[in-house]
Amino acid sequence: MDARIDLFHNEIAAAFGTRFAHAALVITRSSLPEATRELVSLRASQINGCGFCTDMHTKDAAAAGETAVRLNLVAAWREATVFTEAERAALALAEEGTRLADHHQGVSDETWARVCTHYDDDQVAALVCLVALINAANRINVIARTPAGSYEPGMFAAMTR
Repeated sequence: MDARIDLFHNEIAAAFGTRFAHAALVITRSSLPEATRELVSLRASQINGCGFCTDMHTKDAAAAGETAVRLNLVAAWREATVFTEAERAALALAEEGTRLADHHQGVSDETWARVCTHYDDDQVAALVCLVALINAANRINVIARTPAGSYEPGMFAAMTR
């Protein structure tokens, strides 16, 4: 598959990508656990059919020590016993926040309450921002048909320097 446009070498898209990466740093530097960040990003990317982001977050999670079992079960997290209650709450938020059009009122009060039980206000804010950011990244890459498979962990680190 070929990309419709090379977002990495287009001046406008590259400038936007740099700013996007800087916004992501706010979430990365938060106290939200790295495993939770990667699981949420992976689940939203799966839902949105974003191969590039699914590839990236699977590889980044593995590089950070995430197990193959957990990565393989993200799509079926409700039936899996390998996720904590906090991770389950975050994954529910990721799904409901990604599928806004499927729910009359967006994220349910039940899911919001579960998230607030497991995370402090700063972590909740980071989760909300993460869901918004990964959905934006998914849309950019799906629209451009950015191909998956070539991502290497850390390859975008230079964008935030």
